[in-house]
Amino acid sequence: MYNKTVLDNGIRIVTEEINHVRSVSIGIWIESGSRHEDSSINGAAHFIEHMLFKGTKTRSAFDIASAIDSVGGVMNACTGKELTSFYVKIPDYHLATAIDLLADIFQKSLFDPVELKKEKLVILQEINMLEDTPDEYIYDFFGENFWGVHPLALPILGTRESVKRFQRKNIIDFFSERYSGNNLVVSAAGNLKHDLFVKLVREAFGSLKGISAEKGVSKPEVSSNIAIREKDLEQTHVMIGTLAPSAASTSRYTALLMNTILGGSMSSRLFQEIREKRGLVYSIHSFLIPYEDVGMLGIYFGTGEDKGVDVIKLVMGELKKLCDEFLLEQEIQSAREQMKGHFLLSMESTDVRMTRLARNEICFKRNIEFDEVVDNIDAISKEGLMNMACDMFRPEILSMAVMGRISKEDITADLLH
Repeated sequence: MYNKTVLDNGIRIVTEEINHVRSVSIGIWIESGSRHEDSSINGAAHFIEHMLFKGTKTRSAFDIASAIDSVGGVMNACTGKELTSFYVKIPDYHLATAIDLLADIFQKSLFDPVELKKEKLVILQEINMLEDTPDEYIYDFFGENFWGVHPLALPILGTRESVKRFQRKNIIDFFSERYSGNNLVVSAAGNLKHDLFVKLVREAFGSLKGISAEKGVSKPEVSSNIAIREKDLEQTHVMIGTLAPSAASTSRYTALLMNTILGGSMSSRLFQEIREKRGLVYSIHSFLIPYEDVGMLGIYFGTGEDKGVDVIKLVMGELKKLCDEFLLEQEIQSAREQMKGHFLLSMESTDVRMTRLARNEICFKRNIEFDEVVDNIDAISKEGLMNMACDMFRPEILSMAVMGRISKEDITADLLH
C-alpha cells in the first residue's frame, strides 16, 4: 500500500507497506548532483557523500559502520548527475535505529579537516582507478564531449584539479545550500507502518531547514562530434550516443522498448549480429540514461584495435535498419514481454521498490501503479518505434568517443552517417 506525507519543512515521505517481508529499505534522496555544480566546485556532491560517513558529533566513522553491521543491515550511498542517495536496509525491528543513524550523519557530520584531507587522497585514487578502467572511463569521456559546456558534462567524481581545491568552507556552503527539506525525499518499502515511519522521520528530521537553493538547471543543446583519446590499450573502446526522451517524457516507454530491441539484452540486434554472428566483440550493449529534461541513448563496445571501424559501420547499419525497415511484430512482442517481465520481477526487491517510490515522486510527484507501466508498454506501436528511431539517429545529433591504439585518419565524421 502506497502512502505519502509532506512535513512542514518540505520533506516528502513516501512509503510502501509490504507485510510479507521482514526487511525495510530506506532511502534519503537529495535533488543534488554534479549537474548542480560548476567547474570550481565539481565533485562536491560526491565528496559530501563520502564525508557523511566520516564521523558526527556523537559517532566516529567506525561507530557509523558498526551501527548497521551489528544489526545485520546494509548501508551505502550513491551520487549521480542529478541525485544523491543514502540507503539503509535493515530487519524491520531495527527501523528506529536506521532512521536515527541517517539523521545523525545527515545533520551532525563534522566535516573534520583531517578527514577531509584524507578523503581528498581517497577520491584522487578513485579517479585514477576509473581512468585505468577504459570500459568505465569511456562513459565520462563521452559525456564530457557530448554535453559540451553544459554542467551535465562535468564528471561526478570531479577532476583532480577541482578535488585538490576543496576546502572545508566551500564544501559546507554547498551542503547548506542544497541539502535541505524541500530538496529531500525519504522513501521506504518493506514491513513498516506509514504513520509510525512518518513519526520517526518527523522527530529525526523535523528541525532541518526547509528551503534549499534553486537548482538552477538549464536544458542542454548538443551537436554531432567525435572525440578520440589515444591510449596504449589491448582493445579499442567505442561509445556512440544521441539524445533521448527525458525521465518524465510520455515517449520514455517507446525509447525503453527500442533500447531493448537494439542492444538491451543477449537476444538484441547488436549482440546477435556483432558478437554472436561475427564474433567481433565480447561486450556490446545499448543503454538509456534519462535526466529531468533530456536523456541520452548510448551504445558501447570493445573490440580488437584493428576492428573498430568495422564494428562502428555495423552499428550504424543497425541504426539505419531501425529507421528504414519495419520491425517484425514478433520481435516487438518479445521485447515487450522482456520489459514487462524484468519490471515485474524487479518488484520482488524492497530495494527496487524504495528506489522507484523516490524516483516517481521526484519525476512525477505521484506514484505510478504497476498496471499503468504495463499498459504503456503494451500501447507502443511499430510506427512509434520507427518515428523515434528516425528522430534519434539523425547524423546531426549523433556523437562518438573512441579510446585505444587508434588511427585518427580512420575515425571520420562519415562513420556517423
